[in-house]
Amino acid sequence: MHIAIAGNIGSGKTTLTTLLSKHYSWDAHYEEVDQNPYLDDFYSDMMRWSFNLQIFFLHSRFKQIHDIRKSGKTVIQDRTIYEDATIFAPNLHDMGLMSSRDFDAYMRLFDLMEEFINPPDLLIYLSASVPTLVEQIQKRGRPYENSIRLDYLQRLNERYQDWIKGYDKGKLLIIDVDNNHFPENPEDLGAIISRIDAELNGLF
Repeated sequence: MHIAIAGNIGSGKTTLTTLLSKHYSWDAHYEEVDQNPYLDDFYSDMMRWSFNLQIFFLHSRFKQIHDIRKSGKTVIQDRTIYEDATIFAPNLHDMGLMSSRDFDAYMRLFDLMEEFINPPDLLIYLSASVPTLVEQIQKRGRPYENSIRLDYLQRLNERYQDWIKGYDKGKLLIIDVDNNHFPENPEDLGAIISRIDAELNGLF
């Protein structure tokens, strides 16, 4: 079984992935952030490095899906391949930070990859306002994230909301992170686990 967590930068995906992996004894597949050689350069010069960054993430997540299928285990994944192609790459293109030529090449590659993948059995979406995202980004203190612009986060949030409204690839669970403090509140985490249990019972 494949469970995936989606959400904007700073929404708590990695933290929730870790907590749920521990609770359910699921294998966790994390986003390759520290291993991504383009992140520092991207936040310094988005236009120059946007295509390189998105191709790295696209390859990484396609490989994760391939590994999940081969493992035969229940896996929880930090961010999905759909977010790259539906939210991040189109946003960069619309902001003028990725050329139309690069964006078209990226989407042709994604469209081909999509023929070989299955969506997650359950998608957990972490919904958070921009102030909450900023607070959590500052807490984790990654130097390359210091230059993230508020309008960039807001644009991503709007795209996430549109994507989730039309999401029809499988079961969906939405968590309001503004009102659920699962990293430090066991009761809030328990509420999420209860909702996941209810969704998973419907998968069998």
